[in-house]
Amino acid sequence: MTADSYTIKGVVFDWAGTTIDYGSRAPALVFQQVFRERGIDITIDQARGPMGMAKREHIAAITAVPEVQQAWQERFQHMPRESDIDAMYDDFLPLQKRVLSQHCTLISGTTAVIAHCRKLGLRIGSTTGYTRELMQVVSAAAREQGYEPDSVLCAEDAPLGRPAPFLLYQSAIQLGIYPMWSIIKVDDTTVGIEAGRNAGCWTVGITLAGNLTGLSESEAQALSSPDRQRFIDQAEQKMTVAGAHYTIESVADFPEVLTDISRRAAAGERPD
Repeated sequence: MTADSYTIKGVVFDWAGTTIDYGSRAPALVFQQVFRERGIDITIDQARGPMGMAKREHIAAITAVPEVQQAWQERFQHMPRESDIDAMYDDFLPLQKRVLSQHCTLISGTTAVIAHCRKLGLRIGSTTGYTRELMQVVSAAAREQGYEPDSVLCAEDAPLGRPAPFLLYQSAIQLGIYPMWSIIKVDDTTVGIEAGRNAGCWTVGITLAGNLTGLSESEAQALSSPDRQRFIDQAEQKMTVAGAHYTIESVADFPEVLTDISRRAAAGERPD
């Protein structure tokens, strides 16, 4: 297809686990550390469960896990309070900022995919659960590696974070794109996919390279074929339940899906 024939006008990518930080490692490690400093050990799955939410909401969601509540009650003789969540969030931000600098490598294929989208005349947006302060670190590192979206929206740029659709509405405004079905949301979190569906966008879920698998690139490459497929199948199932129209292993696989979505949109199909 040529650029003129595309009914798709823009793509909004997530960051960690989608375009940077293979496996979305940085946030999960920091969430574990913040709770560990209070004598509460949370599992990596508990840390990853709410991934994609704004970070304070993410911390609050972890404190709502029954096992975490029980451990908190045993240690502090009360359930987690709003003041506890605020204190952990205050600790999270500087720690995440320090860790982020070590987890800003672009996922393989990102720059080639962006170049492909640009060639087709598509606008490129991004949304994230990171704050604007944290994104200053990420954006600078991504820019040095050749990736600079037209729009970067953060947790505080909308009245409610994902799965609410407001960040995507803001993206559409900043990118100057409508209707919402002419936008594709690419994300490695289930709440990101839900936000895309809620906004009326086409949605593409990342499996192997994203948060749902949580493996580093070297760990993923070392998997046996059966184990690799098992990880992909598990992530794909979660993405499908969340409403993903398509799933791909990593952002590098996006061009083929882009072509198919544009074909379907040109034929009059719309994301249901």
